Amino acid sequence: MECSPCEGLYFFEFVSCSALVVTGVLLLMFSLNLHTRIPQINWNLTDLVNTGLSTFFFFIASVVLAALNHKTGAEIAAVIFGFLAMAVYAVNTYLAIKKWQMNRQQNSRQSSDYIRARTESREVDHRPEIQRLDA
Repeated sequence: MECSPCEGLYFFEFVSCSALVVTGVLLLMFSLNLHTRIPQINWNLTDLVNTGLSTFFFFIASVVLAALNHKTGAEIAAVIFGFLAMAVYAVNTYLAIKKWQMNRQQNSRQSSDYIRARTESREVDHRPEIQRLDA
């Protein structure tokens, strides 16, 4: 096949294959609950970064391929696939942002409950309604 400006096609192939591999690995880890064995990683943020970057790169790759294609059926189908994949990743990015925000609020609520409980436990000795048994 004769291809003079193939950089757009090569970039599109790189983006789509990279997104497939990274998303596949994350899907496998989440499906098999392997992510619970590595609690040091913020998995909600990892998913958010993956979907956000995939959305961005699919947009760039689709625009470049749409501008530099040879109007063949395969390239037009690839451009359509790229924009559809970008839309799906964008929806997933929105859902990942919501999940990440909800997780942050839950963690801050848990830490404030912990601080409140520690403060209240220190104030127990100063409360008059609690009598000492040896008195």
